[in-house]
Amino acid sequence: MASINAPISVQDVVEQAKNFEYNVHIPLRYWLRTADTMQKEAQVYEAEGNDPQTYLLLYRHAQLVLNHLAKHPDKSLPENKKGLQAASKAVNADLAKLEVIAPRIRKRHTEYLERKRAQQEALKKLEGKGDHVGALPRELDALSLDQRRKRRSYERPTLDGGQNTLLAAKLAQKEVRRRDLARRSVRQAGLSDEQEQERRVAGVWGDWEKEYRRASGEQDDLSSQLQEVARMQGHNGHKPPNFSRPTSLQSTTSYNYPTVPHKSAQERWSGSDARLPSQGTAPALPPKELFRRPSDPASRPPALPPKPPKPPTSAPLFENPRPPPIPGKYAELAPTAPPIPGKVPDPRSASPSKDLDDFTFKPSAYLENGSPLRTIFLPSHLRKSFLASASRNTNLNLETCGILCGILKSNALFITRLIIPEQTSTSDTCETLNEEELFDYCDREELMVLGWIHTHPSQTCFMSSRDLHTHVGYQVMMPESIAIVCAPSKRPDWGCFRLTDPPGKQAILNCTQPGIFHPHSVDNIYTDALNPGHVVELPNAPLEVVDMRPKK
Repeated sequence: MASINAPISVQDVVEQAKNFEYNVHIPLRYWLRTADTMQKEAQVYEAEGNDPQTYLLLYRHAQLVLNHLAKHPDKSLPENKKGLQAASKAVNADLAKLEVIAPRIRKRHTEYLERKRAQQEALKKLEGKGDHVGALPRELDALSLDQRRKRRSYERPTLDGGQNTLLAAKLAQKEVRRRDLARRSVRQAGLSDEQEQERRVAGVWGDWEKEYRRASGEQDDLSSQLQEVARMQGHNGHKPPNFSRPTSLQSTTSYNYPTVPHKSAQERWSGSDARLPSQGTAPALPPKELFRRPSDPASRPPALPPKPPKPPTSAPLFENPRPPPIPGKYAELAPTAPPIPGKVPDPRSASPSKDLDDFTFKPSAYLENGSPLRTIFLPSHLRKSFLASASRNTNLNLETCGILCGILKSNALFITRLIIPEQTSTSDTCETLNEEELFDYCDREELMVLGWIHTHPSQTCFMSSRDLHTHVGYQVMMPESIAIVCAPSKRPDWGCFRLTDPPGKQAILNCTQPGIFHPHSVDNIYTDALNPGHVVELPNAPLEVVDMRPKK
């Protein structure tokens, strides 16, 4: 992962991007999912303004597709051709974005080096120049202030995920609501899933909301005309395509309302036909009052009565304006109001809260090879929801598996959806069916696969050989991927694991032994990902359960 502290050069980012393991023995379908995951992560980092991490992922994606996947032995299989073509097409977009991002990374790195050099020159004034010692603190403070001011424009403060669970839960809830609102708006606009994906790829996604509001009549005619002119100017005089949904309310003909003949008030109330339906002729108007000139004494109004005298201002309005004094023997016992206590700071609000997007989570753990692992926030009620869905199979001594999906936000991974795929089970195995439907659903919902969960109805809580070979495919796609095992009849009744890297991941990739249970030459082949590790349980986290199994 690219550095999120001091700005680094483009060359450093490229070196980090090239540092990934490629194993030709891993099926191409896993590598294609890995490439798709890189694209999704790059889109999130790009939206958050993290240029180094965006550049790293896009460069790695291009390297993986062009140098490795295009030469994979499974490239000719019919089920891989479509995915390989899509990955190759995405490389062109990667290269275009790299050309745009690279100058920004160079500029920030150059500014960082200039600030560092200025501070070093200021520190050299301490050597034998006592006259400048007093000015040094002010100069260093100015440089530090200038550095902080510039850093805020492209860097965010880093927080520890385990110590800021309340803030993480609020961030997850906000992001899930934002995505749900965006999808709801798409559905209301009448767009199919194919049209939605096409617009995202075509680069015109940002204008559909304005087009929809214009078609729905939310803007007046003048505003619509001004926006139409602006759009045509932006397209060199050509009118852009209309993406609004046609409705039945739009019509080519207009309705002409009947006109009502107008009559004046005198015409309505005079004449022989000016009658109400239930009355006879209209009553006669009362006689007009005689008009008198102002000079006529009879027309003047009567004189006003004299005003009553005002009471003296010094006299009190009440005889006893104040309550009587407290007697002497009770005066000492009179209660006094206690002083208002000062506000006690909430320890949970020690982290930044003015803006839920104005920070990033720092890596919470590291692989055995030193690579950082981003924090995975696991909803604390996920196991209860999963065991409820698996209860029928558990009672029949059959395994049940689920897929852990979620989102990337502020350099952390949030599990927000538990998918129960179509599957077939035995007492010791569980195989997913129709994986294409599962991955298509994840693509439509913009979800990333973060791991999996399964039950051991009668076994203890451990990772079997079959489980290890299953999980290596997930961890190849994403190093942070986890495997959760639930053993409701044993103690401990659950565990959260990952392969060690090295040596566990490499041992499983090179293992060719058949069978569900077989030994491996490596002892520490997997490890706990929860305590300690990069997984943090998150109370009040949003979670949705989707069961794709056929209804019985």
